Amino acid sequence: MKFSLVAIAAVLASAEAITKPSLSISVTDGSFEGVEGLDPTLTWSGSSSAGDVELDYGVEATARPTTDIASLPRKIFGSMKTNVGGWGVSAGANKDMESGTTDIDVSAVNEEADLSVKVVATADGGVDTISATKGLDIDGGSLTITPTYSVASEDADVVVAYDNGDTSVELTASADSQEVVVKHDMGDTNVQLTASKDSQEVVIGHSMEGTDFTLTASADNQEVTISKKLDDDNTISPTINRNGDVSVEWERSLGDDNSLIATVKPDESIDVEWKDDNWTANINAGLSGTTIEGISISAKRDVTF
Repeated sequence: MKFSLVAIAAVLASAEAITKPSLSISVTDGSFEGVEGLDPTLTWSGSSSAGDVELDYGVEATARPTTDIASLPRKIFGSMKTNVGGWGVSAGANKDMESGTTDIDVSAVNEEADLSVKVVATADGGVDTISATKGLDIDGGSLTITPTYSVASEDADVVVAYDNGDTSVELTASADSQEVVVKHDMGDTNVQLTASKDSQEVVIGHSMEGTDFTLTASADNQEVTISKKLDDDNTISPTINRNGDVSVEWERSLGDDNSLIATVKPDESIDVEWKDDNWTANINAGLSGTTIEGISISAKRDVTF
């Protein structure tokens, strides 16, 4: 039955902690007719425990007026955590009511052995991927090895990562591709190199007295970004690439984690993001010379009851 999981969640909710519902209302594309242009979403979650078993559960539903109650839930989710023989075991499920698919993931972590195992599956298709991560301490640094096997495609890859604080190296290898990422910090300067058989990229960052420099170089493009903090509230960041294309980002802090960010790309676009308390508004417009066209506006507000 469609609502069996909802019924279970309702029973469990009486046990312990229940979060207040969170309502998110979005307006997209800048034009709508009445309430049809609104997309209100209600999210509710709760938690419970029985012995050493912890449960989390919840539901995401549309808040549109309707006489079809069965159409309200969009997602139903839940997870369980416990300890078995020194292993921290967790299992979670997320059911998409519109598509009917249920994603399942199960993981087990043994902190003493620095070993973890994860299985991702679907209720209909069975096991999708299996992965494991083993950690080792080597000369003051940490080495992790993560093999992954896809049951559906029969593909396998392995990720080997090493980190000693200032330098990190990550190698990803499979039958079809190999990639290496090297990062190194030198005080105010950091360097990142990414290389694969198809592409190579170098990113160099440097900070000094309120000014940040970032250089990105690859076979296809090179660009430089300079971020200058004008004062406590204003930061300006121009970017130029090898073709001479320029974009400028201006960020103004409005206090209390609120901000206004405007990005201008000449002869291309203007983007504005305004965060004010629980409101987030985005404005995007095409730009041709001094002509503004194709304006798109979206706004979102989170309401916690």
